[in-house]
Amino acid sequence: MEVRYRNTRDENEVVASSEAILKGLADGGGLYVPTAIPALDKSLRELSGMTYQETAYEVMKLFLTDFSEEELKRCIACAYDEKFDTETIAPLVYAEGAYYLELFHGPTIAFKDMALSILPHLMITAAKKNQLDKEIVILTATSGDTGKAALAGFAGVKGTRIIVFYPKDGVSPIQERQMVTQAGDNTLVVGIRGNFDQAQSGVKQMFSDPAFQEEIGRQGFCFSSANSINIGRLVPQIVYYVYAYGRLLAEGKIAEGDKVNMVVPTGNFGNILAAYYAKRMGLPIGRLICASNENKVLYDFFRTGVYDKNREFVLTTSPSMDILISSNLERLIYTIAGEDAAVNKKLMRELAETGRYEITPEMQKELRDFYGGFTDQTQTKEVICALYEKTGYVIDPHTAVAAGVYEQYRRKSGDGNVSVIVSTASPFKFAGSVMDAIEPEHKRCDDFALTERLHDLAGVEVPRAVEEIKNAPIRHQTVCEVEQMADVVRGFLR
Repeated sequence: MEVRYRNTRDENEVVASSEAILKGLADGGGLYVPTAIPALDKSLRELSGMTYQETAYEVMKLFLTDFSEEELKRCIACAYDEKFDTETIAPLVYAEGAYYLELFHGPTIAFKDMALSILPHLMITAAKKNQLDKEIVILTATSGDTGKAALAGFAGVKGTRIIVFYPKDGVSPIQERQMVTQAGDNTLVVGIRGNFDQAQSGVKQMFSDPAFQEEIGRQGFCFSSANSINIGRLVPQIVYYVYAYGRLLAEGKIAEGDKVNMVVPTGNFGNILAAYYAKRMGLPIGRLICASNENKVLYDFFRTGVYDKNREFVLTTSPSMDILISSNLERLIYTIAGEDAAVNKKLMRELAETGRYEITPEMQKELRDFYGGFTDQTQTKEVICALYEKTGYVIDPHTAVAAGVYEQYRRKSGDGNVSVIVSTASPFKFAGSVMDAIEPEHKRCDDFALTERLHDLAGVEVPRAVEEIKNAPIRHQTVCEVEQMADVVRGFLR
């Protein structure tokens, strides 16, 4: 079955997967969604015997139907190789009643590596397929993790440039150091005086400005995105849910067909949307548990049907989730609106103009597979501490938010299904916050010094990604106001 991609705001725009990957954002600010969600064409038992790379091919071939088998397998082989520190790529670890799906074994020790390791290969392949004669400029806003993972993926890739905007005071010290030490003449990292939502809105504005697009086109450039608004980011994320189920089945933790809950720390909604797509493909997922931190706009949405970003923006110890505009939610809204682009466009216009929208009761009923919860700062700390004291297992604050919400859900629902908590970052990436939780009396020092103490307590090697940036030179020092973002892009391309 051929799968094409439709614009969530214009039903007349339908493109092939390679075109959707190249464009990133659809016309008029819309997102690309599959015209149909394909069913898994291998049995769960067959999938349980596959490696991560084999699973990736079986899932991605169903969505990226204009890529040949040879092209897709080459992209997968280039992505999931020795840059990951474990052959399994995404191991499962059991601790205190749940399985933790560790998605932080890639080069930047965060889950974004799972998709951003393959996106550059998909994009360059797509450019060749479409005879693109322009240099691709990746424009990306990051709340901490996407930026470094995208930089690592695209640095030095011929025919591309990448510009990453991040909130100057809204990421962890290690997250910032990872980005500003990035090598590569085709890379630029820019801190903005603002928050992630402002960075993301600024990037979207450049994508949706026809005059700006024409201007850079005359110079031989075209924009694309490495954020999860790009379908080339979203499709690879479906893979690890299928793989996790297969591992549980292979190890005898579940029987074939048993339902498994997925618990996902959620900011921009891409990660949990990938789980939703996996469920629609036929993977036996029970509840999709959406975990928020104190920026709980998604929790309130699932509870009331009202999406309202008009609230205080809270800086937390889980900065990758400090988001009030969850861009990928639009893909879900489009689906539950009966794939009606006009309805979706109206709601997105309301969000842009008033900061809020409300879905109908009928649409709310379509959200029954989701459960929303949130964990505040104090609870997040307590979860990290309690899990370490009981099991010796150490998790980062984003994963702790999910673990806290899962415990709330388990107590309220009595649901006894096996549950997988998506562990999105290495605790070493947030060493200061983790040490504050498990050893509150520790000597105050920078996050790099704390990684050694965390190594002693957790019995886990300090990741190579942290060691490499300790003494790396600062290469990017640009800081700008939100309204200067387009001028920064012009300057870099000039």
